[in-house]
Amino acid sequence: MILRQKIEKFEQDNLSPFSCRSQDTKGRMKQEELHPYLTCFQVDRDRVLHSEAFRKLKHKTQVFLSPLEDYFRTRLTHTLTVSQIAKTIGKVLFLNEDLIEAIALGHDLGHTPFGHMGEKALNTISKKGFAHNVQSVRIVDTLEGGTGLNLTFEVRMGILRHSKGSSDLPLVIGKLDSQNTLEAAVVRISDSIAYINHDIDDAIVSGLITPDDLPKKPRTILGHSYKKRLEVMIQDIIINSLNKDRIMWSSKVRDSANILKEFLYKKVYPRPEIQIEMDKADKVLKDIFNFYMTNPGKFKMEYSGFRKKFSLEENLLDYISSLSDDEIISKYEKIFIPEKWIRL
Repeated sequence: MILRQKIEKFEQDNLSPFSCRSQDTKGRMKQEELHPYLTCFQVDRDRVLHSEAFRKLKHKTQVFLSPLEDYFRTRLTHTLTVSQIAKTIGKVLFLNEDLIEAIALGHDLGHTPFGHMGEKALNTISKKGFAHNVQSVRIVDTLEGGTGLNLTFEVRMGILRHSKGSSDLPLVIGKLDSQNTLEAAVVRISDSIAYINHDIDDAIVSGLITPDDLPKKPRTILGHSYKKRLEVMIQDIIINSLNKDRIMWSSKVRDSANILKEFLYKKVYPRPEIQIEMDKADKVLKDIFNFYMTNPGKFKMEYSGFRKKFSLEENLLDYISSLSDDEIISKYEKIFIPEKWIRL
């Protein structure tokens, strides 16, 4: 028995009956030879981890644009937080941690520079619209490395479905069906747990709010600190999801999480200190997009990844969304800001 088969047997013998076992994968878009010692989901995890798109998350905004201090979260630190929260939940529920990790590490690969403001800007100017979860799948299917990563169906679907844009967090996060895995549902709720808590933490550290500004009910139910809120939310998910074919939490913890989410959208994200920078980011993306749409020849010369099978707009969206905050600011300066010169 080769090493991969031993791991698959361990999964078969020990994981929850509601988990997705590696040997039960629906496969890849392009069939390939099985790895001798890694399961299919471990292979996917490594492919995502070593991708260029994953490395670029280090310099993409979470909430605060291009922070000078290292404390504030970026898309990369957010992704790692989501991964760890999801793996903690998955381990206790005896789900497939490798599938969870592959989905979690890949869920935000398609995020734009300047975070959700960048996503909103591209969605506004694109004829077909733009959504970071769809772009993440496009990256792993087609763009990364020129041919894509050829990931398994379960990882691709988990990445696609991690974000549904609901204004409220549902009581039941996901239910096992032919298109969904509990592992994907765990990543989805872990994404919410992560951003709610670390965006509050960043806002407190930045001085935009104080701990006492948080609504009273969540403070009472979830606790007064970042660490305690995480602990309560994670524990609640585990207690209410153990030995079930769905991921869910108690109504009181879910309601408290929704109150904190609403607080962020009403009291933190709209703050003038953030919005002023976000408006600048919106202008940068739209100006660059419009410049290249009216100068396609210049764009084709500068973008080595241009694919003739895609339209100019599709190529442009792929290019802009792939850039880090610093890269797109430098591009804007090069296009629109006059360079200094000296008399010879």
